Amino acid sequence: MAKRLPLALRLYQFASVAGSPMAPQVLARRLKRGKEHAERLPERRGEPSLERPPGPLIWVHGASVGEMLAAVPLIEHLRAQDFAVLVTSGTVTSAALAEQRLPDGAIHQFIPLDAPRFVARFLEHWQPGLALFVESDLWPNLILSCAERRIPMIVINGRLSQRSFGRWQRVRGVIGALLGRFDLCLTQSAADAQRYAALGAPRVISTGNLKLDVPPPSADEAVLKRTREIIGSRPVIVAASTHPGEDTAVITAHRRLRAKFPTLLTVIAPRHPVRGQSIADIAEVAGQTVALRSQRAQPTPDIGIYVADTLGELGLFYRLAPIVFMGGSLAEHGGQNPIEAIRLGAAVLHGPHVWNFAEIYATLDESRGAELVKDEEALTDRLGAWLADAEARKTVAEAAARTVTQLGGGLQRTLAALDPYLMQLRLEQRAS
Repeated sequence: MAKRLPLALRLYQFASVAGSPMAPQVLARRLKRGKEHAERLPERRGEPSLERPPGPLIWVHGASVGEMLAAVPLIEHLRAQDFAVLVTSGTVTSAALAEQRLPDGAIHQFIPLDAPRFVARFLEHWQPGLALFVESDLWPNLILSCAERRIPMIVINGRLSQRSFGRWQRVRGVIGALLGRFDLCLTQSAADAQRYAALGAPRVISTGNLKLDVPPPSADEAVLKRTREIIGSRPVIVAASTHPGEDTAVITAHRRLRAKFPTLLTVIAPRHPVRGQSIADIAEVAGQTVALRSQRAQPTPDIGIYVADTLGELGLFYRLAPIVFMGGSLAEHGGQNPIEAIRLGAAVLHGPHVWNFAEIYATLDESRGAELVKDEEALTDRLGAWLADAEARKTVAEAAARTVTQLGGGLQRTLAALDPYLMQLRLEQRAS
């Protein structure tokens, strides 16, 4: 007999049922703010926009862009084994990225709002044989409904920062009731595994970080060649996945560095492209020449700040810059993934707030494969030092590449842990 749900979860279920009639208004407000896809709103109510493919279907869910990118190599392996794969996420940017990065045959849908009738509609149509939740996007009604339908659920690339762990400890009954319904939790590190186990996950294995095995992002060769010709011999730095507040620091550093490097080009690629114009405004107020990629401008010799406010082009800019500052780390966001930049040969700088990737950055810093800058002044100093010393930044980039190679292997360990579940799906298909 199933254990009685904690009161907080029962209240959540009641509130989500009572609030379901408000879904159209909620979605309409999100649509106005650019957080929903107008033509795909029915998916948020669990109404499918595509037919279910025949055969066993594996469902992979990740909250947004980072989770989806981490799962792409795994999805490719599942498709290569002829499994139908449904991928869900909750953001417009992740949906756009799905069109570019998912392998042929993988289906993308928006995750339904976490109300019982929307979830039931979603599960009734797709009928997954296995559900893989990337990292820690755990919706109560979704998990409880999967458990009721006896759908095996596994956390993959599980991560719990010390900060998140502290928050969940205050509601251990709630998180324990949810994690207790998972068959398996595969985590990024041993520390993550300990935290999942402490919160009530019954089976936990540390398999490593899938993001370390993600191949470098691609770039259109013709566009890359043309952009290189436009930039010529100018020194280039990239500030990747920046958050509010960091753009000002990068623009200030650029302004100071121009005294010594007058042809310097600084590319700012915001985490959320909709901020492009506001970044351009900051640059103009600072007296810098600026252009927006979303307006089809090019980084011509007269442009100092180039705002890459488009999706899916970091692969292009990482190939153009020997130095990359990873955003979300001076701002208190928790840092962004440095692996793609490292795989494409960049020397990486980062701020102190990197708890989302704590183990990766700690190992990189220890091996001198990245460098911590604590503030705007340190960022300016380090950028200037590396711009002046190609050999120094090359040494850092090579150390980073070695470290990433040593830390890899999470994909194969994850596939090995999933193999019994994949075998069960094949057996069920043969029996049917």
